[in-house]
Amino acid sequence: MKLLGIMLGAVIGASARYFVGGAIASRMKGPFPLGTLAINLTGCLIIGALWGFAERFGWSPTLRAFLFIGILGSYTTFSSFGLETLALLKAGQAGQALLYLLASNIGGLALVWLGLAATGSNA
Repeated sequence: MKLLGIMLGAVIGASARYFVGGAIASRMKGPFPLGTLAINLTGCLIIGALWGFAERFGWSPTLRAFLFIGILGSYTTFSSFGLETLALLKAGQAGQALLYLLASNIGGLALVWLGLAATGSNA
């Protein structure tokens, strides 16, 4: 049952990533990977909030697998982050690469904290 939940969640997460990333990328031109940044940061906020609720209300392992491995594991993609950061560096855009690196990591940590704080969790 858990594997089925992960697979269903992966379809949802990957589809959301495709549509959200595409919508942002089509509006924002240029080398900065704003679509992936937005996905990674919103994913961090969502995982913080959902993890807080999961801990607070004792969600089942199956529900957690569906949400955290399936949906969010397919929605957030730090592998794209690495590839895009390297591409910026190779394109001679070290400043953009540094901005992307800092915004993704510091922003992500801050938003996980915010998501946890919003649920009243101290996990």
